[in-house]
Amino acid sequence: MPRKRLFIFSMYLALIFLLVLNHNIPIGRWPFGQAGETLVYARGQDSLTLDPALTQDDESNKVIANIFEGLVRFTPGTTEIEPCLAEAWRVSGNGLEWTFYLRRGVIFHDGTPFNAEAVRFSIERQLPPQRTENMAYGSFVYDMVERISTPDPYTVKFLLKYPYAPFLHNLAMPMAAPVVSPAAAGTGPFKLVKWVKGKKIILETNRDYWGQQPEYKRLVFTVVKNSRLRALALQAGLADIIDGIEPANIRLLEQSGYLIIKKPGLDLNYLGFFTNKKPFDKAAARRAVSMAVDREQLIAGLYRQGACAANGPLPPGVLGYDSELRPPAYDPSGAKELLARNGLPEGAKITLITYQDTRAYNPAGGEKLAAAIKEDLARAGIEVEIRAYAWDQYKEALYKEEGNAFLYGWSSDNGDPDNFLYTLLSSLQIESGLNTTHYHNNEVDLLLVRAQQQTDSKLRSEIYRQAVKIIMQEAPWAILNHSLLLAATAPHIEGFFPQSNGYIPLANVKIFH
Repeated sequence: MPRKRLFIFSMYLALIFLLVLNHNIPIGRWPFGQAGETLVYARGQDSLTLDPALTQDDESNKVIANIFEGLVRFTPGTTEIEPCLAEAWRVSGNGLEWTFYLRRGVIFHDGTPFNAEAVRFSIERQLPPQRTENMAYGSFVYDMVERISTPDPYTVKFLLKYPYAPFLHNLAMPMAAPVVSPAAAGTGPFKLVKWVKGKKIILETNRDYWGQQPEYKRLVFTVVKNSRLRALALQAGLADIIDGIEPANIRLLEQSGYLIIKKPGLDLNYLGFFTNKKPFDKAAARRAVSMAVDREQLIAGLYRQGACAANGPLPPGVLGYDSELRPPAYDPSGAKELLARNGLPEGAKITLITYQDTRAYNPAGGEKLAAAIKEDLARAGIEVEIRAYAWDQYKEALYKEEGNAFLYGWSSDNGDPDNFLYTLLSSLQIESGLNTTHYHNNEVDLLLVRAQQQTDSKLRSEIYRQAVKIIMQEAPWAILNHSLLLAATAPHIEGFFPQSNGYIPLANVKIFH
């Protein structure tokens, strides 16, 4: 063997040894053991909790989604809702009473029966006075609930304080919504065997599962912090699925026959304007700035294809998303002319505030994005002063309305358009600080409330499309991009459909050899 190839091979073996030794990747599986019994999922960080009532992070949710279940769930790979622990449900004509008919014959991992009282227990532990401060999502999921009743062991009724169609999406989340037994056991397709904190979580198939059984015996979530090492683990056969791939590793993996999954995140990165004060109290000035931003260059240059361009305020796959929408085309000379007509002649100065760190929707970080936008606006004749803050101080600066424009973003939890549009752009959210732009349009306000009250998905979708058209015209944001979920699977893996919100259901994955 030539010396160079021998050296590379030796280094490859050494890296495999380090992966097994330091990252607890199991070797009692293919290619070292019996094929098809264990699925290994390598990720960059460990979970923080496996209690659905306490979880706030994606890494915890990845595991929780395989151990616990709610009354409903997301159809794999989509934000659409399908039955789970409830076989069916009915909503009253006034939208206030939601009745769920539970699946019979389901048992928790600890052997206790699943029934209406278990649902009541799971929810009431997250409602006042039992709710604790670390139950971050209890209020998000259930604050619209007036009371819960259980007419019989397999029927649960929710009486809401007001009509709220997004409630169904809330019940599909892995945060707060899954049903647990008094001993905190789940009903899902996998149950916990062992958790070595910071290293690995081992699950085994729940042989009493009510649904389709997974085709393999064990599921291992292992922590490999370095992205390049995760790619190497996949290539060496020590992992079946990896996530958090660096764009630089994508081409190498694709050339080696590995399937790369690229999925837009349920989030939005944007340049926001304080619409309640000059110079961006005029929609034309806001549209002009949007015309001056070169989105294609941001994706290709700043993000190196590690993000995807947004065409509107809603990500692909969300109800009401319109693939025909387009933000203003890049046109710096046209932007310069429009800015001059609306109080921002050549040489005008604005202040742009930003955060210092990276965010899921902005992996380059706030300062780098601000610098890129500053260059774009310079071509349109606008001078930009950048003020960057640590995250907590930045949120204070936003609340104080420092500067003229700001960089910000949003990550949705429940995949419902209400979580983007009403939360961020309803005038009723100005006081709460969520509507940071101070955008106010009476017609949009009415449409967003109507959509909350409409349980027919087709009608809701049309209402949101009407609202989005107005929002795009008035441009409280210069819309930039969504994050891009990047994962890879070995050639022998099929049926891996990650959710855009980061939840990773793995029961339907198949291992072929």
